[in-house]
Order: sequence, then C-alpha cells, then structure tokens
Amino acid sequence: MEYIKTNIPDVWILEPRVFEDSRGYFMETWREEDFNKHIGHDVHFVQDNQSMSSRGVLRGLHFQKGEASQAKLVRVLQGTVVDVAVDLRKNSPTFGKYVMVELSDENKRQLFIPRGFAHGFQVLSDTAVFTYKVDNRYAPETECSIHYADPSIGIDWPIKGAEVVLSDKDLKHAVSFDEADKF
Repeated sequence: MEYIKTNIPDVWILEPRVFEDSRGYFMETWREEDFNKHIGHDVHFVQDNQSMSSRGVLRGLHFQKGEASQAKLVRVLQGTVVDVAVDLRKNSPTFGKYVMVELSDENKRQLFIPRGFAHGFQVLSDTAVFTYKVDNRYAPETECSIHYADPSIGIDWPIKGAEVVLSDKDLKHAVSFDEADKF
C-alpha cells in the first residue's frame, strides 16, 4: 500500500498494490498495523457502510459532532465519484480548507478522513457503489450537514445546477459553514 499525503495533514490517499493476471486481480485494501503506522495514530474501525447512487447524486457535507465524530476510510467499488473532506477543526491551520480526490473502481484509491471533518461525495458515473469504514458508530442525534455549495468553502463540484441530486434532508437541513457548530 502506498500512503500519499494531501494538502491537509492527517488526510491521506491510499493506493493499493494491485496484482493482475488472466483471472482478474487481487489487492489488500486495509491492514490495521500498516495503516496505523503510516497514519501516525491508532484507528480502530467498528462499522462498514455502503451506498449505491446514480449520476449527479451529491451526499454531504455530513459530520457528527463531539464524541460521536467519525474517522472514515472511503472507497468506490463500482463507478467514479469525487470525494471531499472539509477541515472543521477550528484550531487547525487548514480550518475551512478541503481536499478533493477522484475515487473509482479503476484507480482503486481510498481516502482516509480523520475525525473533525465534514465529508461528501458526488457521483460522476452512471452509478457508483461507495463503501466506507468508520471508527465510531452512527449517532443520528449528533449528525449535521453543511450546504454543499457554501461559498465560504468554495468547492468546485464537477456537476452543477439542475443535474445535482440531493436528498430532502441535505436540501432542507444543511447549514452554512459559518453557522455549523464547529469542532
């Protein structure tokens, strides 16, 4: 596994070694001891989640507050997405900045997002199957979301306007970055 630093410390791109032959391919997607050595602290994942979405669907920017905050290791099993992590750690030098990475079944990349970040992704292919590990169980009472097009963050999503598909929850309950209860 190759661990690639991003422009925000603690957010990492992981590129697995892929072994291909006439049967297909094999790759190791995660090993706790190797992962923790490269990340620099212990992360213990407790839950795996998976979603399927169609082109233009934008999920996010979601986060859980306080002790319910989650670190995530995300990847795409089928299709292509752009994945975004926004730093909400108010004492961080990269507070309010974001990382955007294309994840696909072809590039097999993963993105590690530590606690203290809002997270979202947008589907670029006809459909995408998205999966992720989290280090804390889902606590709906602590969930928040920031509007995906908040101008103070300035994310340049590839799909815009009427082609963006949002859930009612993301459309009606998202707040601005300035209004969010930051970490």
